[in-house]
Amino acid sequence: MGTIAQLLIGLIALEHFYFLWLEMFAWETTGRKVFKEALPEKLFLPTKNLAANQGLYNGFLAAGLIWTFFISDSLWKTYISIFFLVCIIIAGIYGGVTTSKKILFIQALPALVALLFVLVS
Repeated sequence: MGTIAQLLIGLIALEHFYFLWLEMFAWETTGRKVFKEALPEKLFLPTKNLAANQGLYNGFLAAGLIWTFFISDSLWKTYISIFFLVCIIIAGIYGGVTTSKKILFIQALPALVALLFVLVS
């Protein structure tokens, strides 16, 4: 797998670890600032557990991408990368359609670009 593809995978993994932190540990502080346009102030406390659950899923996506750095078989590494990137793309499209168009650009588009680099390398 090419260096650019691996760099993009690493950046997307970091992005999803950030989502994990934001949704699991900083939902009522930093989360309020990040999602101030998408969610009314009064809903942050009642949605804390939902956000934490969502953050956990983002952590699993990030862990799957990090796992690819430890796979020595290039074909297996490519398949696992494709799987997790496609999961992120689908989640980003769903979030973009149901929540905010920004999610398409923050989550789905970077994963799509990384996927293209994985496929051509």
